[in-house]
Amino acid sequence: MVARNKQVRQQELTALIETEPFLTDEELAERFAVSVQTIRLDRLSLGIPELRERIKAVANNNYGKVRSLELTEVIGELIELDLNHLAISILEIGPEHVFTRTKIARGHHLFAQANSLAVSVIDAEVVLTGTADVRFTRQVKLGERLISKAVVADNREDRACVDVATKVGDDIVFEGQFVVFKNK
Repeated sequence: MVARNKQVRQQELTALIETEPFLTDEELAERFAVSVQTIRLDRLSLGIPELRERIKAVANNNYGKVRSLELTEVIGELIELDLNHLAISILEIGPEHVFTRTKIARGHHLFAQANSLAVSVIDAEVVLTGTADVRFTRQVKLGERLISKAVVADNREDRACVDVATKVGDDIVFEGQFVVFKNK
């Protein structure tokens, strides 16, 4: 009975990671009501890489599509890109992103992630930020994972309007509307 449960769990784990590749081991353990160690052992036996490696694999496939920025200029890991429509990136907040005393993320990192996403989603050789109307809605702490989504709201020949929302879990922590100018 134990082997069957393990086999079924591993099949379900494989299917879940295929549909939601950015779940942490902790989130997977909670969903399957097992320990984090059990999830890690299951991943290891199934040959499923850890979250960081899964994110990098998806991101590497998207970086080649970006025309307006170099790989090193995109802030966060670019996990989805549909040029002139939608882009999504993930940024893990580490010690280099926070104030030492409070462990709260510096706002310019949130802005940089959103701005680089607004620029990279546009299919043009040169894309520059013209204006940005932004709002920080809650503080972000060390260890939190930012998921930023850019949606092209209006795309004209010389400029585009891109709406960006950044979340930690279900909480919106940053919102911005970027007007970017482009040269083909």
